[in-house]
Amino acid sequence: MYMPDYEYHTPGTLAEACALLGELGGKVTVLAGGSDVLHKMKIGNLVPDHLVSLKNLKELREIRYEQGRGVVIGALVTHDGIYRSQLLQKHFLSLPMAAHTMANTQVTNIGTIGGNIVNGSPLADLPPILIALGASVKLVGRSGERVLPLEEFIVGPGKTVIAQDEILTEISIPDQPTTGSTYNKFGLRKSGALAVVSVATAVTVKDGTISDARIVLGAVAPVPLRAKSAEASLKGKKVSDEAIEEAAAAAAADSRPISDLRGSAEYRRELVRVFTKRALRKAIDEGHV
Repeated sequence: MYMPDYEYHTPGTLAEACALLGELGGKVTVLAGGSDVLHKMKIGNLVPDHLVSLKNLKELREIRYEQGRGVVIGALVTHDGIYRSQLLQKHFLSLPMAAHTMANTQVTNIGTIGGNIVNGSPLADLPPILIALGASVKLVGRSGERVLPLEEFIVGPGKTVIAQDEILTEISIPDQPTTGSTYNKFGLRKSGALAVVSVATAVTVKDGTISDARIVLGAVAPVPLRAKSAEASLKGKKVSDEAIEEAAAAAAADSRPISDLRGSAEYRRELVRVFTKRALRKAIDEGHV
């Protein structure tokens, strides 16, 4: 293991960071927490000429509530920061609980929510629950800023729509009438494992009838996958074991898993069915968002 030679940049402002990314071009990598970037560099999977560190951008470490936007999370908030945030525990408990399952203490203390998203990994823990909660991301570049649904941001394994000079600065989760949400995953060890399958759900129930449902599957497609057939099967139905079983079967059919060393496609589909059923039941019964 070795670290390749590179030039290290520490811009003091967001505008300076965006300008650097645009000017340097080529093999430049943004460094947030570094849990993924530095590992890839050590094993030779990433060989940048330039590293642009965001460590001086203190404004990206905040979690706040904004009227009309909901909870806004800075891209440099660590996984541990998400887990410990009283604001997130109050409004969206499923997100802190997802962050708590991600990895060992060393990784959760340095890994960031922005890095977990921009990495674009199909196995990432946070995108499924964020998409289920209707999250959006803000991208800032030299020519201005844009906001788009997180669901549209990741377009393939390791691929996003972020431009060369753009930085993901914020993730916002809107206020919503959701009755409950949850995130479940299956890994090959009890904690800190990459997901073999993950399922995030957000369900709204009114007078015993499911008025809305979002089901997002992780690790079973090139990107976090909305199980839209499963969602449609629930809407307008009375809460029942039969409705949940039908949705779980539809989610398994919606999934597009591959076979690898950690499990066959058939095995993963069955896990999707089982974990969707558990996630829906938990979201409905426990009722916390």
